Parts: sequence; structure tokens; C-alpha cells
Amino acid sequence: MAAEEMARAGLRVSLAEQKPSLGRKFLMAGKSGLNITKDEPHERFIAAFHEPRLRPMLEAFGPAEAVDWAEGLEQEVFTGSSGRVFPKAMKASPLLRAWLRRLDGLGVRFETRWRWVGGAAFDTPEGRVALEPDVTVLAMGGASWARLGADGRWAARLESHVAPFAPANMGFRVDWSAHMQPHFGAPVKPVLLTAGEEVHRGEFVISARGLEGSGIYAVSRAMREGAALTLDLLPDMAREELEAKLAKAGKQSLPNALKRLKLSPAKRALFFEFGRNRDCSVAQTLKSLPVAHDGPRPMDEAISVAGGLRFDSLDDGLMLRAQPGVFAAGEMLDWEAPTGGYLITGCLATGAWAGRRAADWA
Repeated sequence: MAAEEMARAGLRVSLAEQKPSLGRKFLMAGKSGLNITKDEPHERFIAAFHEPRLRPMLEAFGPAEAVDWAEGLEQEVFTGSSGRVFPKAMKASPLLRAWLRRLDGLGVRFETRWRWVGGAAFDTPEGRVALEPDVTVLAMGGASWARLGADGRWAARLESHVAPFAPANMGFRVDWSAHMQPHFGAPVKPVLLTAGEEVHRGEFVISARGLEGSGIYAVSRAMREGAALTLDLLPDMAREELEAKLAKAGKQSLPNALKRLKLSPAKRALFFEFGRNRDCSVAQTLKSLPVAHDGPRPMDEAISVAGGLRFDSLDDGLMLRAQPGVFAAGEMLDWEAPTGGYLITGCLATGAWAGRRAADWA
């Protein structure tokens, strides 16, 4: 996105990529359906980023602009029931191919297998190459999914300007008891997840490694910062109604009483895993089940990361204050957002912003 803005402004642009091909994490994001943005009220969309300094960038390039961008590359989109916006092809590859063709038509030069080593120098298959650009935009990703290129190694060269990386949109480890094994891979839905001030209605998956899926990711920031996770396993039933139904069960065994509530096997298993020995009523436990875990899964498994280049090291145009003429964009900046279209739109928005300001600087 930065390269396109710079090329449209008349600059001769070289795009250096350390992997053998471009857009690998973008392609991975589209593996199960490329969610490019979220169609929702403007303020709600911006609030999801928890970073006020992104506001002008998201106001300049938000959901409407993301849709225009995709459709401008001849990729029709549709909006799902949750407001998530996808290309009709549901894949990233057609969009990426069209985008690279457009960049090529604008004269952007692609250099693959070029690894940045600082300044404007790169290690390449032909040896060390040092460029002398008028302006530079760094867009080197975060520190998750290293095999796709986002290994975070660049941070060592900008260490004094970098907030430590932390996993975001990640699963959490759980040391399950043996009775949970039959439920590995089972979805848990609908459920209300609460962690600190974060409350999310959705679903997640029980895996052999712990808890994963969109519902967990939505509250993962609060969990990472120490908030306890609780689940309302029956979010559509008031506690009073639940207590009445349990009272009608009479002397039935607890497993049979839970079956009468039409709890799924996975939900019943979670109840016995985390709630059986609690000193409170069954109804209260079902409506506020505490979930014990052993912390986040490793950062390289996370969908995205928190941390990166601190905003106080950048000016309003995303230029490094200590390195005039060097701008930064994308996931390497210190921001995070939930899954659901926010991440891709945020990267596009910061790329467009940095590219325009870089062109102005040049």
C-alpha cells in the first residue's frame, strides 16, 4: 500500500521482500476466507484498535476505503451476517495477483530474497546491496509466523524505539484432565466470554493444546494482561429461569440435569472440568464458569502481536523522529486489534498514510 501511494505520486519505487515471494502472511490470512474489513459504525470500528493515534489514519482509510480498494482490483465483496467483509472468491491469491500487476504497471520494482540489515542496506543472493533512496518506508511486520517472514529480527536494529513484542489474538494453554480428550476439536457456542472489561458473545474451540478461536482472541488482550476468564454457558437464559429449570429436575443426577438444559457435550465437559467443586450453585456456575489456564500459547503461533515501534518515536506522518526520511507502517507499529477485518484494514491504513507522507517528504 505504501509502495502504491509513492508510485502514484511519481516516485520510482523499489519494494524489497526478504522471502522468495510477496504477501505470504496476507495469503495465510486468506486461507480460511480473507476477512478484509468490518462493516460497522465508525466509532466502534476505531475503538477496536485501542490506539488513539491511529484515528486520523483510520478516518482516511477505513472500511469503505478497504472495500473500494478490493473492488478496484476487480474483486467483488460481500458482507456476512456479523458485518465481516470478504471477497466473493473468499481467497487472497486473486486479489494479491491483481494488486501486484497494478504495482508493476505503476513501475514498482520487486526485489525478492532481500533481507534488510539496517539503513538502506540489504543482504541479497548477489551479496550486500546498499541503496541511496530519497525516502524509505519500513513495513517489516511483527514477530509471529516467522516462517512467513514476520520474524521481528528488525527490532534489534531499532531497539531503543521498540516496545517489547507480546502475542495478540492467540490461544491459551490448558492442562486438561483425561475426560476432556473426546472433546478436542469441539466448538463451544454460543457462549459469553468475560475477561476484565472485555465482554464478547461468540464461540471458541477446545483443542488438545488449550483454548483457541475467535471468542478467545476477542478477549485475549485482557487475559494476557492478567484478567480472569469466565464463561456464561447459557447466554440466552436468565439465571432465574435456569434455577427454575434445575429445580424441576428434582433428584435427577447432575449430568442428567445438565442434559435437560440441552447443554452440548462440550459445555457439559467444561462445567465438570472447571466448576464441579465450586462453593456456589449450579446455576451460578453455569452463568459464570471460571476457566483456569497456563497463559498464552507461544508468540510465533499468535495471529498478530502487540508491541513494536512506539508511537512516541514517530511523528504524525509515521516518520522516525531520529531518522528523517524513514517512515514505518503496518504490524511493526505498536498497536493491536482483534480479528474480524480490523488487522488487515489497519495495515492498509497505516501503509497508505506512511506512503503519502513519504511521497510528500521526497
